[in-house]
Amino acid sequence: MVIPWVGFPLADLLKRFEPTSQAKYVQFFTLNDRTQMPGLRYPVLEWPYREGLTIAEAMHPLAFVAVGLYGKVMPNQNGAPIRTVLPWKYGFKSCKSIVRIHFTATQPQTSWNMAAPREYGFYSNVNPEVDHPRWSQATERRLGGGLRSLARIPTQMFNGYGEQVASLYTGLDLRKNY
Repeated sequence: MVIPWVGFPLADLLKRFEPTSQAKYVQFFTLNDRTQMPGLRYPVLEWPYREGLTIAEAMHPLAFVAVGLYGKVMPNQNGAPIRTVLPWKYGFKSCKSIVRIHFTATQPQTSWNMAAPREYGFYSNVNPEVDHPRWSQATERRLGGGLRSLARIPTQMFNGYGEQVASLYTGLDLRKNY
């Protein structure tokens, strides 16, 4: 689904914190307020939700912070007040309702990797050659395309952004580091 996000480069935000050269990763934490977010009462994941990126991924020009969509301020259900958007990764890597950011020298834990490490790797790049343990990722259905969206189409490596982001993973085994 193509979404007209309103935002700015994630790199612009992170540079304001002046991370040192020891920072190899950045970790994001979401709001954890059960009064506003009743779904947190269910023990599906350990809350708050957390996600992580390498510094190189976070500084890439395609990584951005969204503060709105469709020309309006970000609604709560879409991740207010701010969220990340990483178009070459699976959606769960785009952390919503961010309230804390942490730089670290070691690969941080992420919510889905903590909950099901065999199913969700740290990188979570869109890769049609690596199946999820319970389903194929070789094809997909596009959301928002009307009746035509029911047809499955081949999934593109890095969601079609391979030319722009493949260099971030040079030398990395993308089957092992999914």
